[in-house]
Amino acid sequence: MKKTNLQCSVRLNNKLRILWLQHVYRTRFFIISTASDIADLPYVTKWLLENPEDFAVILEHYYRKNISEQFKQLLTEHLAIAGELINAIKNHETTKTDSIRKKWYQNADEISEFLSKINPYWNYEKWNYLLYNHLKMTENEARLRLSGKYPKDIDEFNNIENEALEMADYMSNGIVQQFRLC
Repeated sequence: MKKTNLQCSVRLNNKLRILWLQHVYRTRFFIISTASDIADLPYVTKWLLENPEDFAVILEHYYRKNISEQFKQLLTEHLAIAGELINAIKNHETTKTDSIRKKWYQNADEISEFLSKINPYWNYEKWNYLLYNHLKMTENEARLRLSGKYPKDIDEFNNIENEALEMADYMSNGIVQQFRLC
């Protein structure tokens, strides 16, 4: 039985929602493990770094392998920089934190540019807005966690979770429009 466009669109949207939620949940686990010096940090880090590969698998269904690999590389860099930033914040290294933050936002610019070039329904400004919000909230989440402000940390994560769903929906809608699924 042939799937309808709606069924394909819903399946894609669900997959991307899962991936973006995994992205922010695994980042949260990394923040918690880092802040509390939990021994699971190497395992959580490995698990977090699987997320870009999972994105690449989905994107390869629509784009060439080299394109999905480029996104994987950019998202892996995003996570590596985030890890550096969280550790610099934890260690109260203000100058290093500022330098790493600049690098993180440059990576967001690169991701926004990359995505806007591969899909005409993805706008650079929209991706940039979404990613900058993601970075700002993630850094704030880390600072709140590291300073023991757990209720505010949880509130911030609720915002991050909602924004992750917005990124997933935007990504999904762009693919659906570009490829007229099924």
